[in-house]
Amino acid sequence: MAFAAIRSSRLFRPAMSSRIPGTRQISFSSYLVTPKELNEALKKNPPTKISTSPRVIPLCAAWFMPNDPEGRTGIESFRKSRIPQARFFDLDGIKDQDSPYPHMLPTCETFADAMSELGIRRDDEIVVYDTAELGIFSAPRVGWTLRVFGHPNVHILNNYRLWTREGLPTESGEPASVEKSKYPVPTYDSKMVISFREMKELALDYGKEGAEEVEILDARSYGRWAGIDPEPRPGLSSGHVAGSKSLAFQELLDPETKTYLSPEELRKVFEERKVDPSRSIISSCGTGVTATIIETALGQAEYGDANLRRVYDGSWTEWAQRVKESDHLIRKVKQ
Repeated sequence: MAFAAIRSSRLFRPAMSSRIPGTRQISFSSYLVTPKELNEALKKNPPTKISTSPRVIPLCAAWFMPNDPEGRTGIESFRKSRIPQARFFDLDGIKDQDSPYPHMLPTCETFADAMSELGIRRDDEIVVYDTAELGIFSAPRVGWTLRVFGHPNVHILNNYRLWTREGLPTESGEPASVEKSKYPVPTYDSKMVISFREMKELALDYGKEGAEEVEILDARSYGRWAGIDPEPRPGLSSGHVAGSKSLAFQELLDPETKTYLSPEELRKVFEERKVDPSRSIISSCGTGVTATIIETALGQAEYGDANLRRVYDGSWTEWAQRVKESDHLIRKVKQ
């Protein structure tokens, strides 16, 4: 995809948007938001049909793997239980429709159309959340997508499982209709994304004298990274990109609540894996979803240079389908 690129800070600090005198502006202190913080913000900023003030909008990013053993889907989870007034961001629908790969970023126009259909305005403060079933899983991908397209105020709820356990308000059934907005066509920050071509150059140069030193972190399970276990998509070889390290996203989350570990604990994980914070750090996974769990964790831990972090959008699904056998670029651990 060819887009106009902008150079923007990717540090996880709330962006200050312009405001109309006399309107209210809710702002959270960090990229990750607790259930209590979101609930208080929603109570202070109830939705009205006549207000033009910036709003706090919960955005459900519920998504399940295509081989989910229970056959669950994101929209079914959204209808079953959600934060009142939440909108649903469909990861399987809001994407590059012309790409053969599952979750490639949409065009700027497609993104603007989707935000307009969701009734979201550019000055709204968005808090993205997942499902109570999985905890942190797909919300980081949607949060990252919003940041790639330059939405000023984006946060991640940490997390909806705790929201339900704390007895905070929920609703179910078909959501109420929302008034369509006119979201402007944004620019696209290409510096947050790495392409297949660049990844291939890095892999071909791996181990050679003078090659660019980068860290590639793979969020899939060790078995898939090693080439021992199969991929969830039939016919796709497992394995890994040369020079990548296995860092299953589950290692960055509390095993019971599925919330992010503390910044100190996250830093310890990266240090134990000998991730060099002075290098450019690339996050990858199966289709570009759980890679952003790593990307978000790096931001929370303030590990490495925020301007040198990128996500491989096509991830392993693109890699395994596009590299040639003669290139020997699918590595496996020898048994």
